[in-house]
Amino acid sequence: MHYGVCGDFKESYEKDMEIFQTTFAKAWLYGFIIFLYIFPLFASKYFLYIGNLMAIFVIGAIGLNLLTGFAGQISLGHGAFVGIGAYASAYLTANLGLPFWVALPAAGVITAIIGMIFGIPSLRLKGLYLAIATLAAQFIIEYVIVHWEAVTNGVLGKMVPFASIFGYQFDNDRKYFYLSITLAIILTIFAKNIVRTKTGRAFVAVRDNYIAAEIIGVDIFKYKLYAFAISSFYAGIAGSLWAHYLTLITPEHFTITVSIQYLAMIIIGGLGSLIGTIYGTVFLIILPEFLRFLSGIVSHSYPQIVDLFAAIREGVFGLVIILFLLFEPKGMAHRWQIIKAYWKLWPFSY
Repeated sequence: MHYGVCGDFKESYEKDMEIFQTTFAKAWLYGFIIFLYIFPLFASKYFLYIGNLMAIFVIGAIGLNLLTGFAGQISLGHGAFVGIGAYASAYLTANLGLPFWVALPAAGVITAIIGMIFGIPSLRLKGLYLAIATLAAQFIIEYVIVHWEAVTNGVLGKMVPFASIFGYQFDNDRKYFYLSITLAIILTIFAKNIVRTKTGRAFVAVRDNYIAAEIIGVDIFKYKLYAFAISSFYAGIAGSLWAHYLTLITPEHFTITVSIQYLAMIIIGGLGSLIGTIYGTVFLIILPEFLRFLSGIVSHSYPQIVDLFAAIREGVFGLVIILFLLFEPKGMAHRWQIIKAYWKLWPFSY
């Protein structure tokens, strides 16, 4: 007699750790990647701009989620580390004349080293105290960016050349989208493999119970520094891409507000979830554009709404974070899992 299978289960640890759990998931992902690469062929400049923002911010947000969501080390200074990567890449290309393909990973490494230095206090600090320490790092780095004019050009901003690889310039939105989305895909796959390794499991052990992790032989200090280094490397790559996309960077691009936006992305998407990071990033990139669209509609009847747009946007950000913390603390990724489970077990989904 044949018995139908109801539910989702694995027969081995290797099966449970597979990136592609089903053939459908593999086909859906390949189809989505193909769509991303044909998207620039018909998209307008505005949608390409939004796409570039999403790709760059996904890289930075994944780095923060590896640190906060997987390793449990909260950071309120991620925006500043993005700034380090941006200015490092700008200086290496504009001042030292290094090619972009050298400056990009170098910016990531420089940011990782500085991230490890600021991560040293994490051995003795956790929770609110660690958050305050990383907040201090944010203000220290901001101060250095503003006052180290020989490198950053201070508040006047620094010009950055177009990204170029072996003579091919990424000098418009369409070309740059292929660069940013390719790096976003590669770094997302790399992050997925990190969390499947011994290092990723150590991150989770430190997050869940650092005392138990230390008892079973996990080197707490080493893996906390690893988490800060990897997170900062991702931030540096995102900063480098951001700098060469804007071609003019100023300290206003890397304030505490940017750090809060990154934190909001991983909270809304889901802490400890890479797919949730993507959901949260897309959501928070689209949200201000949607609010801008609404303000444009009502501006004819209420012109003063345009002047209040900035305040309204910040208020909506805060409200969205509060609502997610209250009603869906595990983020959009968890809600998507519930929806998938419902239809997978339908009509017996109770």
